[in-house]
Amino acid sequence: MKQADKKRRPQQGFSLIELLIVVVIIGILVAIAVPVLSSSRRAANGASALESLRVITAAQSSYQAGIGNQNYGNPDDLYKNEFIDAALAGACSPDVTSTTISNLPPPIMSTIGKSGYRFIFQVSDPSLTEKIYNVTAVPVQTTGVNRSGDRTFFLDQTGVIRVSQTADQMADVASQPLN
Repeated sequence: MKQADKKRRPQQGFSLIELLIVVVIIGILVAIAVPVLSSSRRAANGASALESLRVITAAQSSYQAGIGNQNYGNPDDLYKNEFIDAALAGACSPDVTSTTISNLPPPIMSTIGKSGYRFIFQVSDPSLTEKIYNVTAVPVQTTGVNRSGDRTFFLDQTGVIRVSQTADQMADVASQPLN
């Protein structure tokens, strides 16, 4: 009787084939989701870079009108005078070198930039009559699966942000303005 009861009991658990099918389905879902998430991360990095450029525009305007004596500031000047924060200052080239001003924390000298972008500053010499600056936001990683951005951005003293259509092409004053 006991052997007959064992034969009549339904099998409990999953078979190996059922488990393999579940694993394959999960693998397919992951293969679909990862590129979408990477694309979303790059879009968010680009949005963060744009916002950083807007912060730089406001900081340069305030610096020039106030303590800059009609001159624009480099990242070090803007950081020392608390116009930009340590994360943005650390993502700028040339890097901020002074860390002993007032009670500011030292800037974060990041090799990955701020949200995957580095900011290249150029400021005119204060002795020149024409006062200009420009900042180019470039992705830290421009190729491969781990690329951090899809476009580069350019900003100058006009406040117009310009964009390139690819990460490996540098945006400049002749690039298309961002809408």
